[in-house]
Amino acid sequence: MIRVQNTIEASIEKVWHLWTSPKHIQNWNFAFEEWHTPHAENDLQVNGKFKYQMAAKDKSEGFDFEGIYTKVEKFQLIEYKLLDNRTGIVYFEDLGSKVKLTEVFEPTKEDSESMQKQWCQNVIDNFKKYAESI
Repeated sequence: MIRVQNTIEASIEKVWHLWTSPKHIQNWNFAFEEWHTPHAENDLQVNGKFKYQMAAKDKSEGFDFEGIYTKVEKFQLIEYKLLDNRTGIVYFEDLGSKVKLTEVFEPTKEDSESMQKQWCQNVIDNFKKYAESI
């Protein structure tokens, strides 16, 4: 399993909303400046589906990140299962005026674990920047 985390200077309500709202997901869900999320769908409930369309800004490559939610505990955790059956959990730890956000997920076999960890850490770091800027 791969683990990434960051601490966001914002309330748990704000962090939860920005993490789960499709219009906000499109603003932070990318690992590199050359990429973006032109479309996001999110049905945040058990057995609800999510789908984030991720693409290079120059349209040279892209993929869909999608799956279903297996457990949702508001302001605490979100568990998911991707279409390839890999699983992950996002933990939200309320620290008062801050939130410790931790994501733990199964890596793919195709890419190195270090590359996947860096990619996901970049996404979490972008989320922190975005959440703290609005």
